[in-house]
Amino acid sequence: MRRLFVLGALYLAQGLPFGFFTQALPVKMREAGVSLELIGLSSLLALPWALKFVLAPTLDRARSRRAWIVPLQAVSVVGLLLLSFAPDDAWALVLAAFFATNLFAAAQDVATDGLAVDVLSREERGLGNGVQVAGYRVGMIVGGGVLLVAMGQLGWSATLRLLALGLTITTLPVLFLREPPRVARPSTTSLASLTEATRRPGVATWLTLLLVYKLGDALATSMLRPMLVDRGLGVAEVGVLLGEVGFGAGLVGALVGGALMKPLGRGRALASFAALQAVGLAGYAWLAAHPDTALLHVLVGAEHLFAGMATAALFTCMMDACRADHAATDYTLQACAVVAATGGGAAVAGFLAQGLGYPGLFALAAAIGTVAAALSVTLRRRAFAAVPGVCP
Repeated sequence: MRRLFVLGALYLAQGLPFGFFTQALPVKMREAGVSLELIGLSSLLALPWALKFVLAPTLDRARSRRAWIVPLQAVSVVGLLLLSFAPDDAWALVLAAFFATNLFAAAQDVATDGLAVDVLSREERGLGNGVQVAGYRVGMIVGGGVLLVAMGQLGWSATLRLLALGLTITTLPVLFLREPPRVARPSTTSLASLTEATRRPGVATWLTLLLVYKLGDALATSMLRPMLVDRGLGVAEVGVLLGEVGFGAGLVGALVGGALMKPLGRGRALASFAALQAVGLAGYAWLAAHPDTALLHVLVGAEHLFAGMATAALFTCMMDACRADHAATDYTLQACAVVAATGGGAAVAGFLAQGLGYPGLFALAAAIGTVAAALSVTLRRRAFAAVPGVCP
């Protein structure tokens, strides 16, 4: 239980600054009259999250994950404290701090993912990944919602200091975690380590499934807010619906999905939760074609619940695919595949919605989700057949 608490705190620590800079900061920028173009381009400063696989081999060579996690968090805390003394309209400095925080948080994520693989037994990974998803979601909502409210009441400087305090508190538990012994690996280049990871038996098949598994959900999620606004919901109503109903259901789904991994088994859970996720997406398609306020909360809650379950199952299987001495590299490579697919899906979703309409877009998302459920049965078994003790 102590291990789960430590990991939950570290994943919450990742969500705090990311939620603040991606959710709260754009509001602050727009209030200050910053152009929409610059606000949109600021999302490119999250690029370290997509490229974090480059850092993974270096972190895998260390004897201790904590030896990376604590200094990275400390640098982030110091940076936020220094930023709190800067004028709140020094946007070049603020955006530079955003990039630096993303860089340190992405590196911390690599080390934390490796630590999770190191300390969790196979039986604990389901619940552990539920805690991972839940912790990150809580961090996002606190960083993007609670701190936004605090910024309105306390001001820019005090809010940044609160964020630094939150990072400090969530980092403390790892200081008391006993890490399993690790043997330092011989030095190799990042390219060589990544090439070795991609040449493992079954990896190409497994990466194919990763590219598809959350694609439908990404298409739908990116266009859900615009659809709700176009259906006449106010900004406050959308915030309550997604921030309370959606967030709460996703949190429960992650924990329930993680807890069910052991009794259901990996393969059955991965496929079943993907099928449920497709059902939730089909609910969005029905809602887009037949606006029904009475069912709105039910359908949004159901999709977030099922998506949370599917995410926990996917992350658990991603841990299973990791080699003990290359955990950070293997897990990060898989995570980047998921991020690339979901980011690409979100990028084209607007064009698809414009061409197909909302009902067509959500129907396409549900169809992709159905394909993902079918592939979860065939591709996972084929990919993991080469990994002793993992399949089914």
